[in-house]
Amino acid sequence: MSQDPTHGPATTTRKLATRRRREIVAVLLFGGGPIFESSIPLSVFGIDRQDAGVPRYRLLVCAGEDGPLRTTGGLELTTPHGLDAIARAGTIVVPAWRSITQPPPPAAVEALRRAHQEGARIMGLCTGAFVLAAAGLLDGRPATTHWMYAPTLAKRYPAVHVDPRELYVDDGDILTSAGTAAGIDLCLHVVRTDHGAEAAGALARRLVVPPRRGNAADMGQLHRLDRSLPEEIGTDPLAEVVAWALEHLHEQFDVETLAARAYMSRRTFDRRFRTLTGSAPLQWLITQRVLQAQRLLETTDYSVDEVAARCGFRSPVALRGHFRRQLGSSPAAYRAAYRVRRPGAAGAAESADSTVAVATTTEYRVPPARTEGARGEMPRTEQRPGEARPDVRTDTGRPDGVRPEQLRAGRSEGAGMFTAGLISASVPEQGKPESAMYVARTPGRRTRG
Repeated sequence: MSQDPTHGPATTTRKLATRRRREIVAVLLFGGGPIFESSIPLSVFGIDRQDAGVPRYRLLVCAGEDGPLRTTGGLELTTPHGLDAIARAGTIVVPAWRSITQPPPPAAVEALRRAHQEGARIMGLCTGAFVLAAAGLLDGRPATTHWMYAPTLAKRYPAVHVDPRELYVDDGDILTSAGTAAGIDLCLHVVRTDHGAEAAGALARRLVVPPRRGNAADMGQLHRLDRSLPEEIGTDPLAEVVAWALEHLHEQFDVETLAARAYMSRRTFDRRFRTLTGSAPLQWLITQRVLQAQRLLETTDYSVDEVAARCGFRSPVALRGHFRRQLGSSPAAYRAAYRVRRPGAAGAAESADSTVAVATTTEYRVPPARTEGARGEMPRTEQRPGEARPDVRTDTGRPDGVRPEQLRAGRSEGAGMFTAGLISASVPEQGKPESAMYVARTPGRRTRG
């Protein structure tokens, strides 16, 4: 971690930091990584968009290891710079690392440590957080990564405070993003921090993405909780107990039941389970029940009361409490956002607690103007003020009296995946979003997305 600039040893750090300007951005690439995450900082920081009001960054593309770098898709990259170039950068971006089971090159790890000590800002996109953690840069800090790999990161680096619900985490000079496209959100956040909301909005318009997405409260990166367990559990005696638990989630049982099935005391079972999975057995069990509830909310017509019973919760109140704590949303809002729409199926009745008017997955389509065809011209109906148009779909499922534009504006700053589902409704011209989406807004708390 960086030293406190108000204390003695930081004098050298401050002098070194003055030579590092944050508008000089080094992107540290490795072989075997996905091309998408690698391209994000190149697109955000590497293209001159001063004509759109976006201040220019100077980009240094650096190889974190020797030789040509081959991406997961087989594309071979040759970078103009090596590791030594990051000494000139004030911002260093580490895109997704190629393997969560393989340690990064020691030379790259040491270069990142040295750069951070000299005042550089370090960013890890997706599994790039594993490289930062290997360098010790995340010790004692909050961080995020792709939700699939968050349990592994937390287990391997217990000093890191991993929060898989966050879209990105800004901890000052260390920043991390969730999986894949969340890297765009973090890079836009950095532009917003450096140059203001107007510049970030202009850049988002060019990239044709929402200028700001929500975090945990808007289900920023979590469509599903992670059900995965470390690979080692497959060969452990606890594997049979875990398999039984997953098959009987509809039953009400507790950790004592699992310990008895493993022929262990509760204390021994807790210790073995935590060592193996990095999670307390009670928390893991609650997470699996919430995951099962997600699946039922997405794919069935069960009421929230029925879902609670089928997931082993003692009451709907217990389900709602655990659901909100883990996902930042109510079961009703989650169902409205992620319900699987079956072709031809009428909308299922929502549960009694469906008081949240969220219809983000509903499309409002206006049929094309009717023209004269083989059967002659369709008669046109004059619309009276306050009267519904006959050629507009009314079976949208939205609450009575709520207009589509109200639903689009219902979540400020964009709402994670919600905005992505509505962006087509906000594009009057092909590829050109409405300017209202990109109006500069007063930034709020900067430590979260």
